[in-house]
Amino acid sequence: MPGTKRLPRAVREQQMLDAAVTEFSMNGFAETSMDAIASRAQISKPMLYLYYGSKDELFAACITRESGRFLDSMSAGFDPSIRQREQARILVREFLRYVHENAQSWRVLYRVAIGTAGFSGIVTKARTDVTAMITDLIRRGTTVDSASDIDFELTAVALVGAAEAVADRITEGDVSLDRATDLLLGITWRGLRGVGSEDT
Repeated sequence: MPGTKRLPRAVREQQMLDAAVTEFSMNGFAETSMDAIASRAQISKPMLYLYYGSKDELFAACITRESGRFLDSMSAGFDPSIRQREQARILVREFLRYVHENAQSWRVLYRVAIGTAGFSGIVTKARTDVTAMITDLIRRGTTVDSASDIDFELTAVALVGAAEAVADRITEGDVSLDRATDLLLGITWRGLRGVGSEDT
């Protein structure tokens, strides 16, 4: 096959994972075959099995790589030289940017993996890590004295959930990255200001 020339192992592994992410994102886990992945990677199926002993093992490797990339993209928000609110804004913007620029990766992580038995835990951990990052930034960036830890955590959970939904709209091109970021964070801070208030 044209792609079977000798390549460093690390390069070959990435080539296989790239092909697998594409196939899984288009067809889901159950409908994706190792034959199709090998064909897209331009390698033989025996070589694919030599690197990844089963489709489950290959899928787990895809999720691990993509969730790592996702978390890396969030790390830009942690800069001690800027205010916490601006850090939170960067985190949300990078969250949305990642989804916009890595649609196949996002589909594998939050559509395919979350609905495939045995793999949702990896995705849940990535989401939990991002939520924890945003919870900490919101806690340190707000001046609402009446807000508690559960208020900060639930706000972050809501923000992450909203960002997941808004990301799909960005992909469709009907809202800009910066506008979506500003809207989501605006809702977050306004909601926190209402914590502890009572209707009169």
